Amino acid sequence: QAALEYHDEGFTAAMAYGDVIQAAVNSILKCTMSSIAGVNLQTTQEKCAKVIKFMEDKKVVIFMTQMQYIQHSVFKLIGTDEEPKYVSEGQNILATNNSVKTTYYFQKTYISFIFRSYEGTKENIGKYLACIGNTWANLFINHSFHAFYIGLISFWLARKSGDGNQWIERGKLSKLALKKWAESSSWTFENKWYLLEAEESFCNNNYDAAKTYYDKAISSAKDHKFINEEALACELAAYFHLELGQKDKALELFLLAHEKYHEWGAFGKCTSLYEFVVSNFSSPIGTGLTDTDNMRQEIAFPNLEVGLLSSLDDALRRHTDMASDPVG
Repeated sequence: QAALEYHDEGFTAAMAYGDVIQAAVNSILKCTMSSIAGVNLQTTQEKCAKVIKFMEDKKVVIFMTQMQYIQHSVFKLIGTDEEPKYVSEGQNILATNNSVKTTYYFQKTYISFIFRSYEGTKENIGKYLACIGNTWANLFINHSFHAFYIGLISFWLARKSGDGNQWIERGKLSKLALKKWAESSSWTFENKWYLLEAEESFCNNNYDAAKTYYDKAISSAKDHKFINEEALACELAAYFHLELGQKDKALELFLLAHEKYHEWGAFGKCTSLYEFVVSNFSSPIGTGLTDTDNMRQEIAFPNLEVGLLSSLDDALRRHTDMASDPVG
């Protein structure tokens, strides 16, 4: 988070010396780290557009192609139908450049996971793993980001697939890597390590430990201002409680996740989560849940506290406002 502004200085210094490549690298780092650090997605989208235009003008096509894959993920999170303006040369680069291919498959894996597409996640992580072993040109900041999500995905696949042991071992490797990074920078990596510990404990049916680590992950992400990862930790903890039949707690966490995704600007993710909550915690969609008294009769779990019912009402209203004015 603290390094973001220095990449602007790096860009300016590089351009002053006529070093377009170093300028491009600083631009990529600024955009990549902004998305990791939880910077508002609309701000990140605007920065990506400027960087891609710069790279197009300077004909730095390899970096531009990689940036467009990141831009595509940002579009998906925001919930826009807009697509990057790919150039034909980018397709040739994707077919021949393993570093670009790694970025492409990681971003597809990441978005599939965020939107809870099991089949898409499993397909794309296999392709990513086939590339990463032969990739040398991978920016260092990506190592931790990739390890974090590959770990989360591995533990998720372990619970859902028939080859669980293989995925658990891969998840453990990611967890150990994040633990080492957390020892050097608790601010940046502590919450990530806690979340991986929670997911592993969930896989091992160690539910008390899982609950403790989910709580720690949420608290750490909040304290260290990673709003994107606070949202994710709340969501994954909600699935954990839902699996245990603790529906009141699950709903509370889903609503908090929805709120944090909304603050981040991930309106596309908000839509996906909204649909899941409505379909799992209320009667059929389309009944117009806007009145707390009506909701009390329609919610499938009548023992929910009034505060949670009000929170669901607020989330539904927020979602309606978001759909009518996604930028606001």
